[in-house]
Amino acid sequence: MTFASLGLIEPLLRAIDTLGYETPSPVQGQAIPAVLAGRDLMAAAQTGTGKTAGFALPLLQRLTLEGAQVASNSVRALVLVPTRELAEQVHESFRQYGQFLPLRTYAVYGGVSINPQMMKLRKGVDLLVATPGRLLDLFRQNAIKFNQVQTLVLDEADRMLDLGFAEELRSVYAALPKKRQTLLFSATFSESIRLLAGQTLNDPLSIEVSPRNVAASSVEQWVIPVDKKRKSELFLHLLRERKWGQVLVFAKTRKGVDALCEELEAEGVSVDGIHGDKPQATRQRALDRFKAREVQVLVATDVAARGLDIDDLPLVVNLDLPIVAEDYVHRIGRTGRAGAKGKAVSLVCADEVQLLAAIEVLTRQTLRRVDEPDFEPDHRVPQTDASGQVLKKPKKPKTTGSKAALGRWVESESAPAKPQVKSVRNVPSFNTGPKKKKP
Repeated sequence: MTFASLGLIEPLLRAIDTLGYETPSPVQGQAIPAVLAGRDLMAAAQTGTGKTAGFALPLLQRLTLEGAQVASNSVRALVLVPTRELAEQVHESFRQYGQFLPLRTYAVYGGVSINPQMMKLRKGVDLLVATPGRLLDLFRQNAIKFNQVQTLVLDEADRMLDLGFAEELRSVYAALPKKRQTLLFSATFSESIRLLAGQTLNDPLSIEVSPRNVAASSVEQWVIPVDKKRKSELFLHLLRERKWGQVLVFAKTRKGVDALCEELEAEGVSVDGIHGDKPQATRQRALDRFKAREVQVLVATDVAARGLDIDDLPLVVNLDLPIVAEDYVHRIGRTGRAGAKGKAVSLVCADEVQLLAAIEVLTRQTLRRVDEPDFEPDHRVPQTDASGQVLKKPKKPKTTGSKAALGRWVESESAPAKPQVKSVRNVPSFNTGPKKKKP
């Protein structure tokens, strides 16, 4: 199969040739013809498998061949994403793929001044990438009109619900033309998203090119048990002893990001951090410095789990396991992209055993454990497996028993851990999800 055999026009073929694309990935091979045919689509693919090109290439072609001239303050195609970083990444992909096409594209998101965005939209744009909150701000100020929208793309729709954008999605849906093409793309799909798709898409084609919620096989994964208070010490030890190069580190909290950055800086390590409290310009500068290899370590919260496209990133480290199991897949998906090999190591303490069990259930695999000499934890991390069982040693019985009984592992009385997936009820109203975080 070639890109030409999928029916793409010459300017797009020329653009992807300059980018070094040779053959379509499985998701591209199935999605591109469907989008060109005008079908509604629901596609699930592992991160790093080229799903952005799966909707961007055919969408650019349809806008070039089918659409009328875009009116003032209007858009013809709308792509919604959950975070600022992903908005920039997706827009850059559209810009590269459409470099030989006479189309105007733009990206809008919060955290920066709205006035330049309003000015840019005055002439209208063919394709707009947006976060839901900023899009509605522009709509309410009459800076954007939806009457010309012919295609809506929801990229990482599950993450938008996780971040509390349910109400914004409902408002956007209510303002869009009823007759349109709708595409849902994501690395993972919760049951709530499947219910949402079933009630908002018209006879959609469903594509799943890989098992649901499974991390890419190109990423080698393992766990190092350690006491919570020694995590940063262990990371610095591994950084030096293993002679790691570039490393993307995920911490659970903004405070955790800042604390690790301070510790690494004190040890002479070049490091920068990204989290939701930092201005967008600061976050973008940190990412640019990391991509340019000006810093060795980038520490981030899950705001960066989706939307970071870093060439040849060799290693991801989970300083803390994510609260939501699906975020683990997205975190480690920052390495091993486009068929390259990658590594992902998680530093796990006893308090995180249920989170570990949930990840193993979700990914259908028991993660290999490797003890690091001199860092074996005083508080042992109970054994887990992909069935969700957490095994632990029983307390010493008060009465005398056999030595064998004291050494047995028994199943925990607690319920098996399950993937932590947000549920959505009464899908048409979208009135679910936690309080909205800034994109």
